[in-house]
Amino acid sequence: MNSVKNIQNSTLETLQWFIFLLASSIALPIVIGSVYDMSLYEVSGLMQRTFFVVGIACFLQGLIGHRLPIVDGPAGIWISTFTVYAATAVESGRSLGETLQVLQTAMILTGLFLVIFGLFHLSQKMLSIFTPLVTGSFLFMLTIQLSGTFLQGMMGIGEKGSTAQLDATLISFFVFFFVLLFSILGKGPLKNYAILIGIGLGWAIYAIVHGQTSANSSLPVIQIPEVFAWGLPVWDISMIPIAFITAIILLSNIVASLGAANQTMKGKSSFTPEEMNKGSYTLGINQGLSALFSSVAVVTLASSSGFMELTGQRRKRPFMYASILLMLIAFFPPIVAFLSKIPSPVANAALLATFVQLMGIGLWNIVSERLDQRKLTILGITFLTGIGLMFIPASAFVGLPGFAQNLVSNGLLMGTVMIILLEQFWKDK
Repeated sequence: MNSVKNIQNSTLETLQWFIFLLASSIALPIVIGSVYDMSLYEVSGLMQRTFFVVGIACFLQGLIGHRLPIVDGPAGIWISTFTVYAATAVESGRSLGETLQVLQTAMILTGLFLVIFGLFHLSQKMLSIFTPLVTGSFLFMLTIQLSGTFLQGMMGIGEKGSTAQLDATLISFFVFFFVLLFSILGKGPLKNYAILIGIGLGWAIYAIVHGQTSANSSLPVIQIPEVFAWGLPVWDISMIPIAFITAIILLSNIVASLGAANQTMKGKSSFTPEEMNKGSYTLGINQGLSALFSSVAVVTLASSSGFMELTGQRRKRPFMYASILLMLIAFFPPIVAFLSKIPSPVANAALLATFVQLMGIGLWNIVSERLDQRKLTILGITFLTGIGLMFIPASAFVGLPGFAQNLVSNGLLMGTVMIILLEQFWKDK
């Protein structure tokens, strides 16, 4: 009887991890497709390749990387980078297609730096720069940056026009509060599977209100994800400094994710240098896989700890099963097409619920040490600059050189670089 119950629990946990992986991967290919004027067929291919890369990236992290149930998925800094380069492509005389080829080169270079950091144990030597103030501020700014994207998705902005859709807004906020309330106040399965139940209810309500479109019958039953779908990488020497800075920022992302996950799983945010080094070079490998399969490069998602906090799921085995499942499903375009029908407002609502916990972890890191005048000043400068830049469109910086455009127009990147520099060069007396 116990074995049957364990199998049922493992199946449900695997399914919920799968839904979280799916929700973390499904929206951003649509966003990138829109930014780069891709056809529906091209977006479908991008989504297929994204599922495959996310599945294999998570599996590799669990197998040879930091070995924790932390998702590697498209988000944060790379989305900003893709958007900025699309906005500046015309100014630089490149087509959008060639810009994507240059970005493949940026992913490969970034991956190379991360592999070097990890293999030569440079990652652990950089741990001293990622203080609780730095990691907490990074998590806080990350939630601020992505909250706008999630809220736009919840309100249906961009799907039917530039104005919020009342029906999408009501359904998404129902899912958001359902997931939060039952993950905090619920008991048993209702608490543990609040995200899964919330997405299922939201999808059903959305289908009743809007109807469900039929699947595309012209899709092949089985298809191998295409290699270099955007063409071979195009070399651009200006990508080297961008790749190096991006690699450093991704290290801070790893530190924040490992700290948040360990805080959730073990009650303390400390982790070993080995976890850091292995997480670094495995993330580097995953950057290369992202370029190879022409998808948005994956990032270690600190929101995984928010998911674990909400659901109470901390076992690694269901996470690994879910990674394999997502990887295998990528070979079946009709299934990918069906899963892509999860309404964007519903998926965004479930993700925003996990970010409530993530913001709390970020704030906890910030206040874990006494906030004196120096630290308060550093926080003020960082937040006013980093968050302020998030409200300025990338097109405002087209007059700057390519390297400076990508740096200044990315509020999360700029804020993280700023707080690292201030922490290192402004020491206590």
